[in-house]
Formats: sequence, structure tokens, C-alpha cells
Amino acid sequence: MMADGSGGMPATSAQPPGSWAGRTVTTGPDGVVRCAWGVEGDPLYRAYHDEEWGRPSRDERHLFEMLVLEGAQAGLSWSTILRKREGYRRAFAGFDPAVVAGFGDDDVARLLGDAGIVRNRLKVASAIASARAVLALQERGGSLVELLWGVVGGAPLDHRPATLGELPSETDESRAMSRELKRRGFRFVGPTICYAFMQAAGLVNDHVVGCAAGDETRLAVRDAATPRSRP
Repeated sequence: MMADGSGGMPATSAQPPGSWAGRTVTTGPDGVVRCAWGVEGDPLYRAYHDEEWGRPSRDERHLFEMLVLEGAQAGLSWSTILRKREGYRRAFAGFDPAVVAGFGDDDVARLLGDAGIVRNRLKVASAIASARAVLALQERGGSLVELLWGVVGGAPLDHRPATLGELPSETDESRAMSRELKRRGFRFVGPTICYAFMQAAGLVNDHVVGCAAGDETRLAVRDAATPRSRP
């Protein structure tokens, strides 16, 4: 993802043209080498970069949460969403799709009056519609985990970008994911949002080469895929 505020990377409207595109990794004040965007900004960004972004998730609630949050981020900075994340968790019942799917008009009114989230009627409605789509998947014997990870063949893609400028805004995989999610009733899931989601939930490792978190994630994926001999 280009450094445009999507997928956890800071917006660049105040940056000189091209200043982010050529950046690689930066050593933080703690001596840890990170993607340049993971060193900039507030501690929330650093923790998000180190502990979550790019790390493969197969937890249904977490995947639903990230789909909702990436959709809520559209047109805003990711830092805004990170600051409101706990508010979202409270407002959307810990992102339990079964509970959110049952939200009605009173819940919508409650959410639109909640300063802890982005009070946008279309985005609120999309979260509820997406929760109902998750339940419909389950009723047919499927799961959100299977649907999303099926797009990448069950294993994370590893792009190994050399600079931030090499990060795409969308890919063939994110376009395929967008089409399938829309077909099943999910909303606010365009190909750019889907790619940001893929980065965030670890369906793709887009940490710049040399980033400690990227290397750690890559090693963990490799270890998980390596058959272990019996003692």
C-alpha cells in the first residue's frame, strides 16, 4: 500500500512529493530496525507496526474487526481509527458478528451518537451488513477465515518490497477478494480497502526488507509450515 493513510501507514499530504516513496527502513530510538512508517508518529503506530501489521491472523473476530476498521478508515487517516479502536470494540460488541448482525434501528441511532467511532451512516450500515454476510457464510457451512485465506491459497504472500514506493494500492488478489466479498453482501470492500486489509491481517507480508518485524513474521510462517519430526 502506498503511504496514503491506508493500511496503517501515515498520510503524506504534508510530505514533499516522493519523500516517502524512496524510504526503506529506519532505526528507532530503541535500536530496532523498522519500516520507516513504523518509526514515525505516536506509540500506537509503533505498536501496531510491530505487533499486528503483516502478522497472519486466522481469528474470525479479528478478521471481521479489520474489515470493518479498514472500511471505516476510507477517507480518513489510520491514526484516527487506531485512536477510536477501543470505542469500536465497545460499540460493536467486541466485533462478534452474531451480535452485530442483530443490530436494528435503535442500535444504528446509538452508533451514530457515539463519538467513540466514525459516525457515518453508510459505514455503520456496512458493518452491520457485513456481519450478516459472515453469518450467511456460516449457515452455508463456510467461514470468513476460509473465504479470505482462500484468496491467497491459504498461505501469506511475501512481497519483500525494497522501498515504500514499491507497495501497491491494489493487486489481482485484492480485486478477487473484493469481487467475492461484494457478491456475498459485504460492503465497503473495494480492492484498495481489501489490499489494506490483507496487509493488516497478514495475508501479505509487505514489511520492507530489513525490517525486524517483517523478518520475525517471515520466520514464524516458515517454522509453522515446516513439518516437525516425532521425538
